[in-house]
Amino acid sequence: MKIWIIDHYSVPVRYYPLARNTNFAKNLIKMGHEVVIFAASTVHNSEINLIEGNEQYKEIIDDGVKYVLVKCHQYTGNGIKRILNMQEFAKKLGYVCEKYEKPDAIISTSMTLHACKKGLQIGRKYGCKTIAQITDLWPESLIAYGLATKIHPLVLWYRRIEKWIYKHADRIVFSMEGAYDYIIEQGWENEIPKEKVHYINNGVDLEQFDYNRNNYQIEDADLRNPDIFKVIYTGSIREVNNIGKLVDIAKMTKNRKIKYLIWGDGNQRNELEQRIKNEGIDNIAFKGKVDKKYIPYITSCADLNIAHNTASPLFRFGISFNKIFDYMAAGKPILCDFPCKYNPVIMHSAGIAVESGKVSDIVETIERMESLREKESLAENALKAAKYYDFINLAKHLMKVIESI
Repeated sequence: MKIWIIDHYSVPVRYYPLARNTNFAKNLIKMGHEVVIFAASTVHNSEINLIEGNEQYKEIIDDGVKYVLVKCHQYTGNGIKRILNMQEFAKKLGYVCEKYEKPDAIISTSMTLHACKKGLQIGRKYGCKTIAQITDLWPESLIAYGLATKIHPLVLWYRRIEKWIYKHADRIVFSMEGAYDYIIEQGWENEIPKEKVHYINNGVDLEQFDYNRNNYQIEDADLRNPDIFKVIYTGSIREVNNIGKLVDIAKMTKNRKIKYLIWGDGNQRNELEQRIKNEGIDNIAFKGKVDKKYIPYITSCADLNIAHNTASPLFRFGISFNKIFDYMAAGKPILCDFPCKYNPVIMHSAGIAVESGKVSDIVETIERMESLREKESLAENALKAAKYYDFINLAKHLMKVIESI
């Protein structure tokens, strides 16, 4: 089967670590299918443009996956230039797609809604199977993060596009399990039947994870210290991730055996390092940024991996944080310090959630887990869950969705 995956941001992962569609492509290719990913030439959150010349598009093959990059103008930040970049990709996509033999199926991905809609329109024109893959709820995210109100013109415009996508796709694949709750909240259940909606979360490439764990290791005294209970966080250190709360947690922790190891970088790191120095907090260490290939080893050295986040209204529909699946593959218990209705960690009994999000409750739970005998069973369940979310299995699930059309 010839399959196109359309995703504005899915450039090769060595440029931008958005690996979902690349992992799907790799495994679909192994299953004997012909896959092409269409993406914009601009690399999100960078100044890189993968087309520097005047050509309208170009093909590259990276790690066995074929990408067709559509020339788009550079942007920075989240202003008008980014919106124009979104529209440009969608506008040029049809012209580029005409250069290729029509596929049997198109998987058209949000974000962005512009590209997702255009991909479905191309699929309808070619008479092929169409799947809308929804990995971000837009425009709901704008409302949840306080960037716009429900009646903002941009929100109303996006809402119309969103509803069109859901109505006209042959199937919808959401990365959050409670997505149909969202459809019901919008009052669309009579127009969008539940049987066309499917759930496939993010996942992990277990073969690659195990290879990296065995071949890319870090010499770090804390990681190799058997006398401390290592609570590990991996991710960026920015305001949105509220890493200052982890410092609060460390400061309140009385059990001196527990140490918090923070792997990552961001604009708040220097400020927080100065804080722990000023306040004499010696049970937390900022280790800096490492290449993703070292994450399997780091997380596997943990006694507890912490999925830290600030509570969000979006979590009532579920979560799809990539790090959760890395944590599962590490085979160590996971602590989630935020409320979430559809939480893969809890549903697979791979860890514990502190629904209140209070610092005191989180500290109490971590100190209890340090001596919890049941943490071995949580670790075993984490490994079982990782096998469930292995992209080999997720790709098979995706093919079943396509074949059901």
